[in-house]
Amino acid sequence: MVLISWLSIPFLGWNSIKRFLSSSLFISFILMIEAYIGKKRKWWVFFTKINPNVNGELPFILGPFLAGSLWIFKLTYGKFTQYIFVNAIFNIIFAYPLTWLFKKLEIYSLVRIKPYQFFLLMFSKAFLMYGYQSIIEEKKKCIDTIH
Repeated sequence: MVLISWLSIPFLGWNSIKRFLSSSLFISFILMIEAYIGKKRKWWVFFTKINPNVNGELPFILGPFLAGSLWIFKLTYGKFTQYIFVNAIFNIIFAYPLTWLFKKLEIYSLVRIKPYQFFLLMFSKAFLMYGYQSIIEEKKKCIDTIH
């Protein structure tokens, strides 16, 4: 999962990677905190792990989520409505059919939250990430006008 996601990253182009990587890493860090909380509160359970010392969420965070965030930003940044729509679609797919599939494959299962709550939890971060990227873009504009 991680490898396949990362194989797509060179096709983004170096400028897009530089532009959007900090926002994607920021939200990945937020996801790692959320994964810790979710594990403690038993929102979900992972049946399979790469390593006993590594959270089961890590391959999802560093793989499809990080690469997907970069791609969604590249394709939709500056078009907020389109960005939100694309994020909503991806999060609905993740919260419903993929969560059902991953439960059947015994990868993970939701325990104390329902799919719609999982969707809202994931979708809320789209706004946070867009806001963070907007702040970065504003600061860059200020720096560019100074030089």
